[in-house]
Amino acid sequence: MKCTNENSGKKRRVAGVHMVPAALAVFDIFAINLAYLFALWFRFDCKASQIPDYFLDGWVRGMPGFTIATILIFILMRLYSSLWQFAGSNELVRCVIACGLSTLAHIGTSRLALMSAPVIWRMPVSYFAIGAVLETFAIIAIRFSYRLVRLLFHDMDLSNTVRPVKVMIIGGGDAGRMIVNELNHSRQIRRRVCCVIDDDVKKRGRFLCGVPVVGGREAIMDAVERYHIEQIIFAIPTATPEEKRDILHICKETCCELKILPGIYQLVSGEVTTNDLKDVAVEDLLGREPIQVNAKEIMGYVQNKVVLVTGGGGSIGSELCRQIAANCPKQLIIFDIYENNAYDIQQELLRADPSLNLLVLIGSVRDTQKLDQVFAQYRPDIVYHAAAHKHVPLMETSPCEAIKNNVFGTYKTAMAASKYGCSKFVMISTDKAVNPTNIMGATKRLCEMIIQTLNKTSKTDFVAVRFGNVLGSNGSVIPLFKKQIAAGGPVTVTHPDIIRYFMTIPEAVGLVLQAGAYAKGGEIFVLDMGDPVRIDDLARNLIKLSGHVPDTEIKVEYTGLRPGEKLYEEKLMTEEGLQRTPNRKILIGSPIELDEENLWSNLKKLKEACCRTNDDYLELMFKLVPTYHPEKSEACITDFGNTEE
Repeated sequence: MKCTNENSGKKRRVAGVHMVPAALAVFDIFAINLAYLFALWFRFDCKASQIPDYFLDGWVRGMPGFTIATILIFILMRLYSSLWQFAGSNELVRCVIACGLSTLAHIGTSRLALMSAPVIWRMPVSYFAIGAVLETFAIIAIRFSYRLVRLLFHDMDLSNTVRPVKVMIIGGGDAGRMIVNELNHSRQIRRRVCCVIDDDVKKRGRFLCGVPVVGGREAIMDAVERYHIEQIIFAIPTATPEEKRDILHICKETCCELKILPGIYQLVSGEVTTNDLKDVAVEDLLGREPIQVNAKEIMGYVQNKVVLVTGGGGSIGSELCRQIAANCPKQLIIFDIYENNAYDIQQELLRADPSLNLLVLIGSVRDTQKLDQVFAQYRPDIVYHAAAHKHVPLMETSPCEAIKNNVFGTYKTAMAASKYGCSKFVMISTDKAVNPTNIMGATKRLCEMIIQTLNKTSKTDFVAVRFGNVLGSNGSVIPLFKKQIAAGGPVTVTHPDIIRYFMTIPEAVGLVLQAGAYAKGGEIFVLDMGDPVRIDDLARNLIKLSGHVPDTEIKVEYTGLRPGEKLYEEKLMTEEGLQRTPNRKILIGSPIELDEENLWSNLKKLKEACCRTNDDYLELMFKLVPTYHPEKSEACITDFGNTEE
């Protein structure tokens, strides 16, 4: 029974669609005939008694041919195939042109019709001029009144059903206009635009598609209260990061839901819809220019190369795969122990480029035989080593696993790369490797030491790239905070003064790729991540962006520093200096001299210690990484105020 009703409803809708052109044609026939009849009436001072009979005879003779010609012109100008409920300037122009052609047709048909009259004469010029104006007005009025009626019924429908969400648009340009049109004209979207904000003083006090422009950014707070705004849409795709940050910082204080139009690409195609809107993210509040990389340099050394990415299913690894795939590799090999992540990135890459030569292999960097098999069979030219255990607190409770995976996984992968003639090996490191206070950072520092030492004797160029936290990566604070907010809180921050360096995943990976292009062997590249961000501010901003009030609706709780956690991270050890590269965001830390014999002998002992149940591994880590001081994680609290970071 339900299916029958749905089908009948579909039939009624289809019938309705076909009736609209026919109904318009009937209205047009009446409109064009009456327009020229009224033209005669106007021509003779609006007195029907003064119209000569031969002019009325001329009108009667000229109308049949004129009507047929006009309907044909209207069909050719697509006046019966447009969706008039969405009519705009394009449809208006076509109406004017069609009516102009119709007037020329009427002049021709009248001349032909009157050639058979008893007396040859012409209709008055003013008749055609007035008739053309009246016809154009009538044709446009018929079509746009159809749109008006639909809008009225739409408004009545909204008022009689669900109360629409009240919306403010930031930006009175083309993108704002398109969003206003879609929101106000859609039956499916239960939102009503109440006001527009624009910093252009020329637009203030005017109307955008019937919606008032109430002022610039200084009027946001007042307009939210006056119009009871519930949602704010930022629709300035061309805004600079600083402008976006400043305006969004005002908006987040309103506790309204925030949406943003991502970029200017929609304006290029002229397609700006509500589907393009996304939630405002924390990176939108950072207010700095996106970090740029030299795509030509990246392509120059990735193109036509066999590239292996270990940990290719992770946050950094998967983005490495995306950007490498976009630079025409000969073959891209993803190597990961976790098959679900590997499958997801495989399907994503193949959807984007079915012709990509992609190979996904499941395996562990701790498996010497598997690594040997992969390198022997596929002979990668470039290796990006992103496989690692990276979660600081978890590694504190499983230190031997961190050592096995990070240290010996890196060692085995690097040895395979050297054995099979790989040209470049790029290891993903972390700022936690600098004066580490946790086992994860210590293992990463040891990895840096291993590849710098291997670089001295190998034909492979071994380098490391060191950077800080990545917004939205697996295990980072952003996903955790979002889950806590969705659950109603509390949001947990370890310490009110804890700070971290942040960049987006694409930015970090772009710089990693470019650092690989600069690599000559033995370098530790340090990425400049800008100013550090206070995690407490990050948490509170996320709460506000979610439409809640910190400490009132959702509490922020301080839980204390976790084992191995610093209040702040460092980019360099005191012994390291910095060298510049062509990209000002990529720096090179000067290498530190290492005792190679001591390194290899203690590594062998460390491997054996990790298989035992005692704490011998800890003493060996202290010997191998002299800058490793786990007790400093607490000392940093008292030293923080004197730190210039």
